[in-house]
Amino acid sequence: MQSIYIAGAGSGSGKSVVVLGFMELLSAVNQRVGFFRPFAPKENELDNLTALIKSRYELPFPAEMLYGCTVETARQLIGSGHYDELLKLIMNKFKALEERCDLVVCAGTNYDGLIPALEFDFNADLAINFSCSLVIVVKGFGRDPQEAVDALHIAHELMRERGGDFLASVVNGVAAEHVEPIKALARDLLTATETVYVLPQQSALSRPTISEIQRALGATILYGEGDALHQVVSCYRIAAMEIPDFLRYIEDGCLIITPGDRADIILASLAADVSSSFPRVAGLLLTGGLPLADTVRRLIEGLRRTKVAILQVPTDTFTTVMDVHQVEATILPGDDRKIAAALGLFESQIRVEELRQRIAVRHSERVTPLMFEYELIRRAKARQQRIVLPEGSDERILRAAEILTLRGVAELTLLGNPDKIRRRIAELGLKLDGIRILDPVTAPERERYAQTYFELRQHKGISLQMAHDALEDVSYFGTLMVYCGDADGMVSGAAHTTQHTIRPAFETVRTKPDVQLVSSVFFMCLPDRVLVYGDCAVNPNPNAAELADIAISSATTAIAFGIEPRIAMLSYSSGDSGKGEDVEKVREAVRIARERRPDLKLEGPIQYDAAVDIEIGRSKMPDSEVAGYATVLIFPDLNTGNNTYKAVQRSANAVAIGPVLQGLNKPVNDLSRGCTVTDIVNTVAITAIQAQNEAEIVSCQLAVASAIKQETL
Repeated sequence: MQSIYIAGAGSGSGKSVVVLGFMELLSAVNQRVGFFRPFAPKENELDNLTALIKSRYELPFPAEMLYGCTVETARQLIGSGHYDELLKLIMNKFKALEERCDLVVCAGTNYDGLIPALEFDFNADLAINFSCSLVIVVKGFGRDPQEAVDALHIAHELMRERGGDFLASVVNGVAAEHVEPIKALARDLLTATETVYVLPQQSALSRPTISEIQRALGATILYGEGDALHQVVSCYRIAAMEIPDFLRYIEDGCLIITPGDRADIILASLAADVSSSFPRVAGLLLTGGLPLADTVRRLIEGLRRTKVAILQVPTDTFTTVMDVHQVEATILPGDDRKIAAALGLFESQIRVEELRQRIAVRHSERVTPLMFEYELIRRAKARQQRIVLPEGSDERILRAAEILTLRGVAELTLLGNPDKIRRRIAELGLKLDGIRILDPVTAPERERYAQTYFELRQHKGISLQMAHDALEDVSYFGTLMVYCGDADGMVSGAAHTTQHTIRPAFETVRTKPDVQLVSSVFFMCLPDRVLVYGDCAVNPNPNAAELADIAISSATTAIAFGIEPRIAMLSYSSGDSGKGEDVEKVREAVRIARERRPDLKLEGPIQYDAAVDIEIGRSKMPDSEVAGYATVLIFPDLNTGNNTYKAVQRSANAVAIGPVLQGLNKPVNDLSRGCTVTDIVNTVAITAIQAQNEAEIVSCQLAVASAIKQETL
């Protein structure tokens, strides 16, 4: 099952009822359901909803695992312009919990921690990056049908713009007479695939209890426990009159707010509660921090029975009244009546079995940049590979090496003069103790690598001395480390050209048996998705067969990194509309690719806008399962591809990871000379994952060979 993100479309939506209902629904079929909230009130402090869920469902996780960060941390990061860092911090915490669960129910923010106007967008960003199905809860309290549906429509439009994966929407707290009109209006407004549930208002859930007010105000409990604290407060009364006038204003379930020295009001309230001719008093809230008189204490303690809780706060009466009016109804642990009312309401209005089935079959195909980056690091760490970095004295390489080492992403080897590299590490104040540094000039492995290179290239006129001289070059030395099995992959290019980086790999590592040529892809991390662009770095003008090979290799790369390949073979026309040599080349490439890999979703020739925009795709190629949904875009030549990726990178503020080389027997990847530290970290992680995949393929081949040998014997 896919994890669920439940977000209110504004403050006061009453999403606690929906969260509790989903936890009950999912806990019935999954033994390991987790619960998560973006913010904690304070370090290791549970908010009311989290305390309820943790207690009721016996979650075995410590408090720090159930939150992304504190509200204060979030404010500081947003205030300093580090919004993406906040998202990464919270997502890392969420994923750590998700790995220990079958699925996680995440309850969004309460619109009281950040800037309220930003919180809906913030919750949407989290839901998308968590890869959760989204449930939106819209406030119905005090709204007529049109107002409630307008709020629902706005929430849906905002979420559609961001590409959110809707599971359902809930309009909560609707007046009983408005339930059917809201359902009818919602059906006319929303699409058939968007499910809307309407929960009628229930007084027991829309009003706070004495315990909720006590917690919200931090009040001291003078008297009352158990049922007395679970009394529902229906209204508030500020008592300042004489007793005869005051008694006329008492209503059933009211909370009396009065200064602590008004013994007459206190005793009259207690008397009214036990009298059969007066309404029931829910509780007393004494202001000013004034102590009760000893005689009043003795009288109260001598009463045989009272269900009136008496609370005390240090604030004055006016401030206390303002604070009480800010208290929103919630559900606390141990409040069995409210829990039962909430679950009864949820189960009576929502088709539970249908909803459970919808959750079970849903799976988001969206891959956001944060998800992609997180998954890269997670997979690379799962089985560390040995990666060599030839440009060991470059500052960016060293800073990236520190990050990679601290996070345990890979076992790194730096190439270069050890004294110079260590001096540079000290100057930068980095922690790289124990990292392996090899000097190609003096390393004992140089002789062995030179002999190997000579044997591989002697047919091209390379002498042993020439091979020995070539191994002084860091790119050749690093590539031979990979070829000879002393490293699992290489990343270079921060200070060298692409040709300098990949030529040694062409000469030694070479291509896989079923691949015609080495090509490349860029992972283009746009704000809401990750696309694969190929080939934008290696092949200047591929023919139709080579273009088909690039498409197939790019699809394989996409699958390896969790992106479902829907391949668009790009040209200046879509479908059968265009003519010309360039279009025909793409059309022939599509034919060859489909012949070689009929299982792939592939379309072409197709224009870029039709490939990535749903509306344009439907208009130009209505029967295509790729048009509008393409994830792998294959450019007809290097000129088009290289210019397009750079235009998108700069104009759309996209992160371009690559070029990632594909088709080699072992992974060797090139960096742009303008790369950042983050680019290097991501490319090393990609190289490590490629090495893991190659190791798995070799392991499978050995297992098959062994089985065949045993069968033959």
